[in-house]
Amino acid sequence: MNVCVVGAGAIGGLVGVKMALAGADVTLIAKGPHLEAIRKNGLRLIGPDGAEQVVRFPKATADMTEVGRFDLVVLGLKSQQIAPVASSLAGLIGPETVVLPLQNGLPWWYFHKHGGPHGGRRLESCDPSGELGRAIDLERVVGCVTYPGSEVTAPGVIRHVEGDRFPMGELDGAETGRIRAVSQAFVQAGLKAPILADIRSEIWLKLWGNLSFNPISALTHATLSDICQYPLTRDLVTHMMVEAQQIAHKLGIVFRVPLEKRIAGAERVGKHKTSTLQDVERGRAMELDALMGTVIELGRITQTATPYLDTVYALTKLLGKTLTEENGRLQIQRVA
Repeated sequence: MNVCVVGAGAIGGLVGVKMALAGADVTLIAKGPHLEAIRKNGLRLIGPDGAEQVVRFPKATADMTEVGRFDLVVLGLKSQQIAPVASSLAGLIGPETVVLPLQNGLPWWYFHKHGGPHGGRRLESCDPSGELGRAIDLERVVGCVTYPGSEVTAPGVIRHVEGDRFPMGELDGAETGRIRAVSQAFVQAGLKAPILADIRSEIWLKLWGNLSFNPISALTHATLSDICQYPLTRDLVTHMMVEAQQIAHKLGIVFRVPLEKRIAGAERVGKHKTSTLQDVERGRAMELDALMGTVIELGRITQTATPYLDTVYALTKLLGKTLTEENGRLQIQRVA
C-alpha cells in the first residue's frame, strides 16, 4: 500500500513506522527540526517495553506538492493544523484514495452521511469557513479513533507509552472493500483496527474522557490518575461527562461503557500527561475547539445546557490565548 502520513508526530509517526516495518511504501510529511532529524537519522520509535526501532524514510518532506497521490492518506495533524494545509492536501488525494483522519474530538465531517434532521450540517467549531469540506472530498474519508498514547520526546524520536487500537469505520456504517483493506494494513503493522458499524459512538466514547481530562490537566498540570483520585476534580469530570452524555443521547449515540467505568479506565492509565497538557508544556496550540467547542456547539443545537463545559472551556481558552500572546509555555519545576 502506498501511504502518506501528513504530520509524523506522536501518533502519525507511530503509524508511519509500524506500517513501514510491515512493508508499506510510506511517505512522511513533517517540518522543522523533527523533519531534519528524520532525514538525518531516521525516525526512532521507543516501545512500551523500551525496545527501539529505527526506520529510514527517504521520501520524508515538508512539501506536499512534490509527492503525488496515494492509496491512503493518514492525517496525523492536530485538528487545528489541518485547515492551514487543506489546499495542499487535495493534491495527495486521487479518485480512489482513502483519507484517514486521526484527530481527537469531533471531526469536521461528523454530519456527512449522518442522516436525520442534522444530516449534512457543518460543524462550525472545527470548520468555521467550510474550507475543510471544500478541500477534502468527504467521499474519500473513513472515520477512525486513536487510542494509543505516545509523545515526541526529541526531534526524530517517538515514545510509545501504551495502546495499539485504531477502531475505524465508514461514515454510513457500511463494510466496504476499502475499509477492509485499510484495516488489514493496520493489522499487518501490528495494530488493532476493528471495523465498526457505528464509528461516531466510538468517537464519542474517547471524546467523553478527552473533553474533561484534557482541559483539566492543562489547567492543573495533573496527570490522569491525579485527576481521578482527587475528589473535587473527579466530581468535575463527572459533571462534564454527564452534560456531554445528554447531548450525545439526543444525537442517537449509545455509549458501550457506563460513565464510572470510563473514568476508571482513565485512572488505570496512571500518571500519563494528556496531549493537551503536553501542548501547554511545549508552548503549542491546544485543540480545544475539536474537544470542547464542538460539544458546546452541539449543546446549543440540541438545546442542552452545558454550564460545566462552558466554564472549563472559557478558562482553558483564556490560558491558550495568554500563552499564544506571550509566546510562552507553562511547566511545573521542582524548587528543591
